[in-house]
Amino acid sequence: MSVQPKLSGRLVAAARALAGISREDFAKAARVPEATIAAIEAHGSAWLHTESDAEAAHRALEHFGVVIVEEGDGMGAGVRLKFTRQDVKQLARLEGEGGPARADDAP
Repeated sequence: MSVQPKLSGRLVAAARALAGISREDFAKAARVPEATIAAIEAHGSAWLHTESDAEAAHRALEHFGVVIVEEGDGMGAGVRLKFTRQDVKQLARLEGEGGPARADDAP
């Protein structure tokens, strides 16, 4: 099992802004109430200490293709997109087409 990078409320807010995702949509992907995302973001620069909050945020980040860039080499943490916006739109379109659900072949 891989270790997930630490998250702060600011990183979650930055990730949402970068990917252009509303708090409501982020909460749906995280499978938590919207108020939970608001509380996470209210932590500001403090690291999230609740494992359930961190897991929910990582679940939504993965869903929207956002990657956390950890602190290192004298630089602070940040966020970046795993896919281009065009890729994300295409993936969302394909996932919404319906049909039988199966495991993805892609890694």
